[in-house]
Amino acid sequence: MAESLRDRQKALIRHDIQRAALRLFAERGFDAVTTEDIAAAAGIGHSTYFRYVTSKEDLLLGTLRRAGAAIVDNLAARPRSESPEEALCQASLRWSRAFVADEEALGHWRAAIRAAPHVLDRATVVGPFERAQLTKLLGDRMGARPDEDIRPGLLVHTVLAAAEFAFLRWLEHDDPRGPTLHQLTEQALEGTRTQCWK
Repeated sequence: MAESLRDRQKALIRHDIQRAALRLFAERGFDAVTTEDIAAAAGIGHSTYFRYVTSKEDLLLGTLRRAGAAIVDNLAARPRSESPEEALCQASLRWSRAFVADEEALGHWRAAIRAAPHVLDRATVVGPFERAQLTKLLGDRMGARPDEDIRPGLLVHTVLAAAEFAFLRWLEHDDPRGPTLHQLTEQALEGTRTQCWK
């Protein structure tokens, strides 16, 4: 119980640091904000900051960098009765719903990332390791060996490309009346569902 409370407190402090950082990044630009600025805005000391944060870049890109592992976990938890393409689409959509849960922080994040596109170039939403895991999980669902059968890997790359397209389109367009990230992701993934993966 005590460990769980400590973990929750640490998560809350990290969350406060990240929210403060995103607000500052949005206001001043990523490169203009120092770690001292972030610590002061979060109401903590500079040495405390480094107990919770590995790098300034991780405050901006950490959520994206952890996306691959989240989608792998989501896929592993999907019902076995779902088709491979539906399971992967739902695993991706679950991540996109979680990503947009905090609207204020999301607005700051979007502004910050647009002001620092060179930072976004260093982030891979789903890296090679996670792609290989997703391909293996889909191969298991299909009864196919990914090293011999192209379909599991092709499905992974197609669905992830559609989701990435939706993400980049959402970043580029800032119309409050336009579709949300989740809506764009649903639209993009709907196109992959019409393909034949059998």
